[in-house]
Amino acid sequence: MRFGAGLLAASVSCGVVAQEATPIQLYGLIGAYGAKIERSGDPKAVTLVGHGGLTTSYIGVRGSESLGGGYKVLFALESFFQTDTGGQGRSTNDPLFSRNAYVGIEGGFGRVTVGRQTNPTYINMGMVSPFGISVVFSPLVLHSFVASYNGALIGDTVWNNALQYTTPRTNGLLANVIVGAGETAGSAGTANVGLHANYVKGAFTAVLSAQRFRVPVTAPLTQQKGYLLGAAYDFKVAKLHGAMVRSSADGTVNETRTRDVGIKVPVTAQGALLAEFAHTRRTRAVLPENVRKTMSFGYDHFLSKRTDVYAVYMRDKQTGFDGGNSVALGLRHAF
Repeated sequence: MRFGAGLLAASVSCGVVAQEATPIQLYGLIGAYGAKIERSGDPKAVTLVGHGGLTTSYIGVRGSESLGGGYKVLFALESFFQTDTGGQGRSTNDPLFSRNAYVGIEGGFGRVTVGRQTNPTYINMGMVSPFGISVVFSPLVLHSFVASYNGALIGDTVWNNALQYTTPRTNGLLANVIVGAGETAGSAGTANVGLHANYVKGAFTAVLSAQRFRVPVTAPLTQQKGYLLGAAYDFKVAKLHGAMVRSSADGTVNETRTRDVGIKVPVTAQGALLAEFAHTRRTRAVLPENVRKTMSFGYDHFLSKRTDVYAVYMRDKQTGFDGGNSVALGLRHAF
């Protein structure tokens, strides 16, 4: 949906004059799934209707204005929502604009944005997982960011108070640096920092992320460092994925090492088989070592350019607990 120059012109009465009226876009994605979820370590399986699925549901508004000389100002306001209940955010802890809320300037130098922004580590993970950025079905994302799967990385898939610089993509390479202000009085060094790069050219994709997270953490932990290295190659008959994630903590012993492999195999012009396996070993002070293994197998079929249906089976097992088996059927539509 687009609101044209007439709406923008109305802002003149507020003292804002546009050099070039550009449309404001309303866009998003809505998804839902039915599932029986059984995680290793949970007392029982649960049957549910879930929101999101392969992609977390969201709605957004974005726009830009030319400043002349090849520069433009841009903004985005995006909110997650729960398809099953109509609730705001991924949970009650989320703010109104939970996915992104930023403003910035873009030009030949690249892009600078300020506000709440998606963590580039999470974006890079989606590029090397056959299940993309799914916080429900991607073993790589589950082992990294989801608490119920002993998520290795402290912090969210979105950072608050963030200043981010992103380079133009040159010969396939894009890089960015992001700083999330700690906003702690008298402690200028409490910022969260991330350095990221990804390379996409032809059939080959490679990603690299390094992040230092300091706010918020719980004592005795003072900070956590996390690293991602991954790649994917599309052989046409199959696309192979691989990634490694490592985290280490200061102030206590809490280290993780994750290895992830996956494959996507087109079986028709509209459908593909997906498979992925993640293995994470966690070493902690006092507590015994924990190993978690999660496998996902799925089929994704596109009904149109913007609508797909999918089925997923998952197997999850961690040290000291019985394994869990999950199945899901879902529908996703982008607009």
